[in-house]
Amino acid sequence: MAKKILIVGGVAAGPKAAARCRRLDPEAEITVVERQDLVSYSGCGLPFYIEGVIEDYNQLLGGATIRDAAYFRDHRGFTVLDRTEAKRINRDRKTVTVLDLRTGETREHPYDALVLATGASPIVPRIEGVDLEGVHRLYNPRDARAIKEAVDAGARRVAIVGGGLIGLETCGAFAARGCQVTILEMMNQLVPNLLDPEMSQLLENYLASKGIKVVKGSPVSKIVGKQGRATAVETADGRKVETDLVVVAIGVRPNVELARDAGLTIGPTGAVAVDEHLRTSDPAIYAGGDCAECTHTVTGEKVYAPMGSTANKHGRVIADNINGLETVFSGVAGTAVFKVLDWHCGATGITERKTRQLGVDAVTALCPRHDYSEYIPGARHTVIKLVADRKTCRLLGCQAVGEGDGVKRIDVAATAIKFGSNIKGLADLDLGYAPSYSTAIDALAHAANVLRNKVQGNAHGVSPLELREMLDGGRDFVLLDVRSREEHLAQTFRDPRTVNIPVEELKSRHAELPKDKLIVTFCATSVRAYIEERTLRGLGFHDVRFLDGSLRAWPFPGYLTR
Repeated sequence: MAKKILIVGGVAAGPKAAARCRRLDPEAEITVVERQDLVSYSGCGLPFYIEGVIEDYNQLLGGATIRDAAYFRDHRGFTVLDRTEAKRINRDRKTVTVLDLRTGETREHPYDALVLATGASPIVPRIEGVDLEGVHRLYNPRDARAIKEAVDAGARRVAIVGGGLIGLETCGAFAARGCQVTILEMMNQLVPNLLDPEMSQLLENYLASKGIKVVKGSPVSKIVGKQGRATAVETADGRKVETDLVVVAIGVRPNVELARDAGLTIGPTGAVAVDEHLRTSDPAIYAGGDCAECTHTVTGEKVYAPMGSTANKHGRVIADNINGLETVFSGVAGTAVFKVLDWHCGATGITERKTRQLGVDAVTALCPRHDYSEYIPGARHTVIKLVADRKTCRLLGCQAVGEGDGVKRIDVAATAIKFGSNIKGLADLDLGYAPSYSTAIDALAHAANVLRNKVQGNAHGVSPLELREMLDGGRDFVLLDVRSREEHLAQTFRDPRTVNIPVEELKSRHAELPKDKLIVTFCATSVRAYIEERTLRGLGFHDVRFLDGSLRAWPFPGYLTR
């Protein structure tokens, strides 16, 4: 008798599991239940449609061949029941009660294996005005089309509630279309789950240079309307942003009602608990995609990581296990990348802030580098931050922001983290080199070597956050600018503790520096600053450190001359 495979959810993990099951078992009865009439759409492409990069709405639905029920029947060999809602799992008799939303008919579908791919829903804050006209969510292609039509019709002042991934990608789409954009983020920084504060601030500085405003540190308290339409957003601390259009993008929560009502275990993240084979607490039921939790490969913690890439991996793993292949899903490193206008940003692993929460003694490097050889036209800077365990030298995390191709480096770091590499292993990777693709020592390898120097005691850094605290706290130290006089006069720290002694003059003028004070060296990118730290230590100066990332990665422009 043919195996009955029933899948609830038809966007990412569900269709992937169904297609893989069909390839593994040509005789199985495979049915996908989806309450929407949009199936297997490209949710990650929605901002690009708003921007106009994707011109044809149907490209979000599959392009020339729309991925609807007929497509999956004719081309993939399984049944999709759209506009059909799963209402109840009857575990005792292995059926699912479904409601046909077109006819109102209720029926039961039997299963031998059940897959929950119910996805997630956007979080909508319970605030006044959230249901006004002009307030949008960005969850499916119809949401994107409504937002695009509003901009096409003349909406120009846009308020985005939420400074996470969705908010930032959408921000870039609006800014590219000439809109006046304000991001409202209740936390004190953008993308706090991905970037450490100094990296986030660099991104915020870039957004400000493009005319994008960021309002941080207070939740939205209400959306103000006039004649039923949103006209402004107000924060709890009294700030007000006038607007023509509001996008609420504060994240998603997993759809677990069906699983919870069936008595399946819900994990600490609020998503469905699964084992390494993506089985739920009922061995006949699997869960994957945005409704299921994952294990973080660095910390071992259970995490909620709703990503289209993860959902597709889940679908394949689930199908393998339904068909006896016993495939393991090893977890996620929290890798996420995004583009905002001309900046490429991303992270993998864990942040320095997270290491503190875990009690890990971390060592970090902040390195601005060109993405490829600077004599090749088009080379751009990216700022890379690496995080490692000081004791074991294991790589724990990587972040990148800037115009340069940092995403390539995030992918390499994610691979290194996956296989448990230490920082020497990262520096030793035999990466592809040609001047138009990288520098002779790749930016990521350079950052790894900085970490190695720190662990070995050959380099001693001061982070931007530490230096800001020293500047504000009135500490008695010397801030030594080792660049040329021309560079120094063009821009430097506007602080009386700043001294300029160019590299070529340091050996002859070192007597001008006190040996009983901390000396912090800086330059443009930290290369010269590190060299001169070594020079001064060789001359008998014992308390010398260099500014990590120096001016290229300095995130607080108010401390610099203009």
